[in-house]
Amino acid sequence: MGLERELRGKAAGLRTNILICVGATLFTQLSMAMAAERGDPARLAAQIVTGVGFIGAGAIMHSRGAVTGLTSAATIWVVAAIGVALGSGAVLEGVGVTLLMLLVLRGLGWAEVRVRRAAVESHISVEVPAGTDQITRVEGILEECGLAVTEFRAEPAREGRVLLTLAVRGNAQQHDQARLALLHATGTYRLSINE
Repeated sequence: MGLERELRGKAAGLRTNILICVGATLFTQLSMAMAAERGDPARLAAQIVTGVGFIGAGAIMHSRGAVTGLTSAATIWVVAAIGVALGSGAVLEGVGVTLLMLLVLRGLGWAEVRVRRAAVESHISVEVPAGTDQITRVEGILEECGLAVTEFRAEPAREGRVLLTLAVRGNAQQHDQARLALLHATGTYRLSINE
């Protein structure tokens, strides 16, 4: 799992994941050895979760309204759980979760990209002559291209025109078709698109 993160250029790569897994395994084995004489081995495992949560929080970054590193933080958390499983002797479970996580990280990454591509939202501003027929025509063009209109606002513009601002949702190909159709539509004075 660390190698997969490393190949994707993430902060918590191969060495970090190996160290977390080895540390969690060692802490678990030590807690079981110490608890044989006195105490509860689950107490140290609970502290592993807390410590790993701190490391995971360090992997999450917030910049310009976007949060990154959530997958790396979740990977760190699962790697620690695998270490605890291995340290407590549950080798089969640890190996099974490792294989499952590799499938999730490699296989679902592809599906995630496809879902994002199918769900692009953008804001379209188009200036057209005033009149309900023009507004209906713009909405019709967008719907013909397969875009779903999620927000709609009309404001008066200069010289008897109206500025329509619409939030639309659909895949990238539908957005491209809508842009071309709106550019070729008669009466369109200005078109701007923000994604």
